[in-house]
Formats: sequence, C-alpha cells, structure tokens
Amino acid sequence: MSESLTIVGIAGSLRAQSYNRQLLAAAGELLPNDVRFILADISNVPLYNEDLESALPEAVVTLKQTVESADGVIFATPEYNGSIPGVLKNVIDWLTRPRGQSSLNGKPAGIIGGTTGMFGAVNAQMHLRHILPLLNMYVIPQPLVLISQIQNKLDAAGHLTDETSQKFLQQHLDRLVSVARRMKNEQ
Repeated sequence: MSESLTIVGIAGSLRAQSYNRQLLAAAGELLPNDVRFILADISNVPLYNEDLESALPEAVVTLKQTVESADGVIFATPEYNGSIPGVLKNVIDWLTRPRGQSSLNGKPAGIIGGTTGMFGAVNAQMHLRHILPLLNMYVIPQPLVLISQIQNKLDAAGHLTDETSQKFLQQHLDRLVSVARRMKNEQ
C-alpha cells in the first residue's frame, strides 16, 4: 500500500466565491483516498515586507508550516491584467522567505486555473511556469488545465460539471500525485 500524501491547494484569489478556489475544491475531491487535501487560507497574509522577516506574521508562519508539511502544492490562478494576481505573487514571496528558508523548495507543483473569458488564464499560468522552477519546484508540465468561461462549468455547489475540464484536471492531478509519491519515496 502506498504511503499517504498531503497536497496543499493555494488559490490566487481572495473573492468569497472565487472560481479558482472552487476549482481547487473540485480538485480535492478527485484526489485518491490516501491523499489528504488542504485548501490553504491566504486571506490574512499581509503584504510582503522584509522588515517583518525577523518576527514573521502569524498567518505567514501558519501558511509556511502547512506548505512545508505537504508533499506537493497545487496553484489555481485567475488572470488579472495578463498575469498572476498580486495576492498570489505576495504569497509566493512570503513562502520563499526569509532567505534560505523557502517552504516551496524541492516540491512538485501543479498549476491550474480558470477565467470567465476565452483563454483560461493561459498568461497567468505561463508566468507561474516561469517563476516556480526558479524556486526549485518541479512543475507538472502536462496537461495544461486552462478552463475558459469557468462560470458556465461549475454548478451552484461549486462542482466542476464540464467533462473535458474534469478529464484534464484528473490527468494533471494523477501526474502530480505520481511525482509527489516518487519524490517522497526517494527521501
């Protein structure tokens, strides 16, 4: 029997009814039974300020501990002005600080996302695909999970209803879990 895993989801939106947070919840439901899913709360993470590194804010400490205890991270991002939202970049900045104490180092990363437009956060995901490897994360390369017009692909309860999107999401998650298992077994 496989050793259990923990995957942390981080949504790049603070909106109460965030489509990307709902997408992460749907992802959590698709993970195997032996994978624990934690949806990280980033709502109280302050703006990054190097002056605060000597006594990290409580929300940052909690987030760092949650990510450090995980075997992988999945980021769900909307697209704001052709890139990742500032709140997501802020969280990534905090997770890599203080210098030499990155909570993301060496972890596998999934990247998914949806928008109400036609391009499914493709630019935001490409920006994350540039940033995360620089932080020594292994990014799952395929399939891309780019959900356009996401508002039409979630039901009132936040469940993903589009079969094509479900298929790509499942394949992406399967690869993330496979890599996380392999990396955990190599430790």
